[in-house]
Amino acid sequence: MKRVLLSAVALLIACLSWENADAQRKPREVQEQAIKYQRLMQMIDAAYVDTVNLKKLTEDAIVKVLADLDPHSVYISKEEVEEANEPLDGGFFGIGIQFNVLNDTLLVVDVVAGGPSEKVGLLAGDRIIAVDGENIAGIGISNTDVRKRLKGEKGSIVKVKVKRGGEIIDFNITRDMIPIYSVDASYMIDKNIGYIKIARFAATTVEEFEKAVTELKAQGMKDLIIDLQGNGGGYMGAAIGLADHLLDGEKLIVYTDSPAFGRMGESSTPAGLFQDGRVVVLIDGNSASASEIVSGAVQDWDRGLIVGRRSFGKGLVQRQFPLTDGSMVRLTVSHYFTPSGRCIQKPYKGKDYQAEVFERYNNGEMFSADSIELTDSTKYYTKKDHRLVYGGGGIIPDVFVPIDTGINYSYFNRLLAKGVINEYVLNYVDKNRESLKKKYPKFEMFQKNFQVTSDMIDEIVKNGEKQGVKKDEKLFTPIVPEIKLFVKSLIARDLWNMNELYRISNEENKILKAAVKALHDGTYGKIIK
Repeated sequence: MKRVLLSAVALLIACLSWENADAQRKPREVQEQAIKYQRLMQMIDAAYVDTVNLKKLTEDAIVKVLADLDPHSVYISKEEVEEANEPLDGGFFGIGIQFNVLNDTLLVVDVVAGGPSEKVGLLAGDRIIAVDGENIAGIGISNTDVRKRLKGEKGSIVKVKVKRGGEIIDFNITRDMIPIYSVDASYMIDKNIGYIKIARFAATTVEEFEKAVTELKAQGMKDLIIDLQGNGGGYMGAAIGLADHLLDGEKLIVYTDSPAFGRMGESSTPAGLFQDGRVVVLIDGNSASASEIVSGAVQDWDRGLIVGRRSFGKGLVQRQFPLTDGSMVRLTVSHYFTPSGRCIQKPYKGKDYQAEVFERYNNGEMFSADSIELTDSTKYYTKKDHRLVYGGGGIIPDVFVPIDTGINYSYFNRLLAKGVINEYVLNYVDKNRESLKKKYPKFEMFQKNFQVTSDMIDEIVKNGEKQGVKKDEKLFTPIVPEIKLFVKSLIARDLWNMNELYRISNEENKILKAAVKALHDGTYGKIIK
């Protein structure tokens, strides 16, 4: 946490320095353009034939200017600022529940441990039918409406009326900070290998990682698998703090470079929780930004193995700058580079990354590592073993795992898009929660003995047809095992939490399986000397 705070201070100093440097560099040009735009607004206000919304005109102009820069420079309205920051700030003020709107009723799916709702006795399975005296059942309430009613200022009280079985119970809940966790799962895969799933890099990530590593080491962990699949990034400081725990001595983790800030580097410290054991990092095409900082540092220092598919390729650094009305501009201010000097930013056209994504499919690189297009200009070498690595668009894994081409997921995806499977699981757990908990008091019993039956799958198919998802036998039959595993993982989540969801779903995680195999069969030692 100390490193994260230091990074934030350095960032603030850099931003202030940038503003001063910019003001000295082009004061006249900036002033001229500001006066020009101000004059335009004055003319429109004074002479235009119709009444116009000057605020909207200004916001539209800002959006258009930023759209011509790069995919990550964006305008954030005053109303969006708090919501945009919430997933990274590590928490918000609310009552501490996970919920779903089921059959036009607000169903409590889970209660956050240590949160305000747990303290007053709310339980999973409760139905909230009124908030502050206002009925919310049977009125078509949306998830957004629920959040608006339940979130508020710290210390404020929200009154909720709950239906539990045939009983109506009133609760007064004092809103407080609700933690948003970034470590979704941590458990032992076998007697030596620990697994940690990191969903995002946020303010609390380093602290959560430290807790997970400490607990796993106490269980005998010798090797560590860090799962960054689908992790789109977040705070750079969190990525630096995590990498610091893996690298010994004073090793460069990442550096940024830009005309405004110059070069700024971050290095590891001698202290770290996991500097000796073997490390494997899992990545895929959706692992981006902060995930690539960790992956790049681990790979460039030959600290561990990277397993999966080429990462997203986001090597641009953004900073948020406040505007006068409380809105903000998130502006790209520099590139970041891995320790070997690689910039992993991939090409883009305007705001669209899709062209590059389609190219990856079309050139076959999702199926074979040999199809990844590489050039001599992007050649670099790792710092310790001098292995050849490439820049110019994402982190290329040491062990490549192709996508599964044997199954067509389109029917499965349509069921997911319509919410058919999620709604079925919510109803199933709601009806059977007590009997399931009684039959499987421990997760290990559930994992070993619970089976998703054919009758359960048939009901999902029927529900899908009611939602317009027509059954296609050719697409359905091969995907049945995937649906069963997914349903079982969702039931485990609703009975326990995300940790148990991953323990079920990871049974068929091909990238994770390849990582475990590399640790067991000597592949790790052949690549990392």
